[in-house]
Amino acid sequence: MQNQLQFDEPNHQPRGRKTKHLRIGTCSWKYPSWQSLVYSGTKNINFLEEYAKRYNTVEIDQWFWSLFGEDKISLPRADTVDEYCRAVPGDFKFTIKAPNSITLTHFYRHLTGGKLVPNPHFISKPLLNDFLASIKPLHPYLGLVMLQFEYLNKQKMENLAEFLDCIDQLLEDTPEDIRFALEPRNPNFFTKRYFTFLSERGLSHVFIQGYYMPEITEVYWKYRDLVTMPVVVRLHGYDRDEIEKKTRKQYHSIVAPKDDELPGVIKMVQDLRERGVDVYLNVNNHYEGSAPLTIEKIRGLISDYL
Repeated sequence: MQNQLQFDEPNHQPRGRKTKHLRIGTCSWKYPSWQSLVYSGTKNINFLEEYAKRYNTVEIDQWFWSLFGEDKISLPRADTVDEYCRAVPGDFKFTIKAPNSITLTHFYRHLTGGKLVPNPHFISKPLLNDFLASIKPLHPYLGLVMLQFEYLNKQKMENLAEFLDCIDQLLEDTPEDIRFALEPRNPNFFTKRYFTFLSERGLSHVFIQGYYMPEITEVYWKYRDLVTMPVVVRLHGYDRDEIEKKTRKQYHSIVAPKDDELPGVIKMVQDLRERGVDVYLNVNNHYEGSAPLTIEKIRGLISDYL
């Protein structure tokens, strides 16, 4: 296990290959059921501090859930941001979801009595600036800021061109030291035009496995030569309710193995690295039932490819 853990260190370079950093971590981290897999079980532990002794990256999604009404927007608390900074070593990296108050075109229908009500904060540069300011202490630990968009039907977004115009509007003149990654959940957006746009703007793509999206390997190999910026690979899973039923929300065992799928994902990741592209590989409990155990499997597969 020690040798496999060393592979994820940022400065590790497999002999004979020109590779970029691969960071493997999980989607969120505070799961008591990971005791013995990740955590010691000591009382009153700092979950993130113990997590960061084993992994060198993690996804923060708690700040995504921010839109509760026209005048009810939640941004990160300063004490929470400071706590996260103190919990991790200097070479640790976060991938952080930007608030959905910026990326939702309309309010969730359960907040509006079922009506389709526009979100006045959609693509708000001032709100994005406020968010970036609120996490400023985390900037040295920041890998990518992820902009996750829901499925945008014709009522919400006319076409890809309109979507790309929105991105240009939002990210114009953003700080050069902040990298952004797009996660549109419209398979029809994945075109040569989209990936060319990302490459030309210095933006990244989030490859998400799950949520009715096409296989990430299929998308990658089709547009491989246009994927030039660091990427996030999110192994999210397909049926959250089914996984939660099988695990009873105790994420300490594999209940839905993806052994037929993982080799292709790892081949894609290795190809990205060999091409000089940084990779953040984020694993969710809902992918196989236990993110730490999936990561163990992935490390074994990576060793095989090397």
